[in-house]
Amino acid sequence: MKKNTLAKTAEEFDRRFDEGGDIADLVYISKAVIKCGGKKVRLTIDVSEPLVREIDDIRMKIGVDRGALVKIWLYERVKQEKGVR
Repeated sequence: MKKNTLAKTAEEFDRRFDEGGDIADLVYISKAVIKCGGKKVRLTIDVSEPLVREIDDIRMKIGVDRGALVKIWLYERVKQEKGVR
């Protein structure tokens, strides 16, 4: 697999992302911080095994645990639905 060269500017990084380029090795997901204060509440969901396997394939590829990936996706979707960037 060819390793991506680092983006020289934020604009170049944004362009690659917007064009659907592979940016997985340009981002340190393990260091990502979601700033969403407040008391933590446990959320329990039931999902099918095939969906969990697909989620696990993605999380292993980018190197994060399942819970972190799902939290990031939920956070991004809530922001999208609210129209916040």
